[in-house]
Amino acid sequence: MTKRHGYALLTAIVALIVVLSTAIYVGVASDDGPSASALADGHAPRNSAAPASTGTWVGAWSTSPAGAEPGTETVGMAGRSVRNVVHASVAGTSARITLSNLYGQSPLTITHASIAVAAADNTAAAAAETMRRLTFGGGPSVVIPAGGQVMSDAVRIAVPQDSDILVTTYSPTRSGPVTYHPHARQISYVAEGDRTEDVTGTPYTEQTNYWRYLTALDVLSNESDGTVVVLGDSITDGITSTPGANHRWTDVLSDRLRAAVESGQDVPRYSVVNQGISGNQVLAGGLGRPADNPSALSRFGRDVLERTNVKVVVIDLGVNDILRNPKLADPATITDGLRTLVRQAHARGLKVVGATLMPFQGHRGFTAAREAVRQQVNAEIRAGKVYDAVVDFDRALRDPYNPRRLRAEYDSGDHLHPSDNGYRQMADVFDLKDLKGAGQAEL
Repeated sequence: MTKRHGYALLTAIVALIVVLSTAIYVGVASDDGPSASALADGHAPRNSAAPASTGTWVGAWSTSPAGAEPGTETVGMAGRSVRNVVHASVAGTSARITLSNLYGQSPLTITHASIAVAAADNTAAAAAETMRRLTFGGGPSVVIPAGGQVMSDAVRIAVPQDSDILVTTYSPTRSGPVTYHPHARQISYVAEGDRTEDVTGTPYTEQTNYWRYLTALDVLSNESDGTVVVLGDSITDGITSTPGANHRWTDVLSDRLRAAVESGQDVPRYSVVNQGISGNQVLAGGLGRPADNPSALSRFGRDVLERTNVKVVVIDLGVNDILRNPKLADPATITDGLRTLVRQAHARGLKVVGATLMPFQGHRGFTAAREAVRQQVNAEIRAGKVYDAVVDFDRALRDPYNPRRLRAEYDSGDHLHPSDNGYRQMADVFDLKDLKGAGQAEL
């Protein structure tokens, strides 16, 4: 072999190594641990390799797909840009999203997606310097099969803690029905045409109370080591909290946890994400395949165990199993269902903190017989026979003079759901040290 040919061969080998290294470099980082992350720069998706960053992938925000949006059965959101506004509970140096077509009956084609930090609270306008194009497997478009979901590539973006983040998708074709989460308590936006990377917000003339397609925002964080996933119903969903104010009890819990860490308290460095669905039950789901408002038993794997770097599970469920049961609910059946969730979490080494069920006298569904079921469920929970640790929301929010009712200052007015003050009280009575440790082998 001549020197010239040998040099050419060596050059080819070096080039091949560079190509392979780059391909690995821009792949999506793993969910767990402080491993190096490969990132994609949203401004240049075709040449998007960026210096590796360190940190831990955690959930900054998430929501549960709850059903098929009425009126979207045929067209879906074809020809429109959907700009979801979500609130990041933790800061990060990079981000990635998850999109769901769980309730779609045909493939969903996304040809353009972006992420940006909002210019202010409750606006469709973006801070211009933060706008990033999202990619999927290195390309700008992705097809999500009916019933499926997809995670984007990671993109380098500074996500501030307690900030609103804009995640925008555009689909040119009919795909309905739209997978959505109602009762978001947050205004999101829609624009005609592909306005995915618009930073002004001006084209986004339509407002919505829904989150569409988007089910998770993860960040690469240096301030968090894992994720607390809260599974619940409308009380966790924050259905009576002030819209756009992030006053759900999980929001307040996140703020408390971060403040405790910053003050040097011996508590875990965790983010908090909310998997509440209004009307949710432990045992029963809604109609359809997949079921609208799926039961906790059916959604636990997807909505809890598959969340990024989950460390602790918090469960506040059971009231709707009592209120929505056409017959009188069996308290043993409810607690057995809760124990099934706990066993699944324990199989992953996860600790489970559970809540007592709050009172609802004065609500249209109240009866003395249903109150007796609630008391029996709470007795099992307080006795330590269901969860690893207990947060006693019932005791914290009930009227001391009539423990079957919510205390007036904590009642939103419907005698079932808390007010903003009530949600704050829920978060304030949560013992942050209960988030430490792993699950018990057997209860």
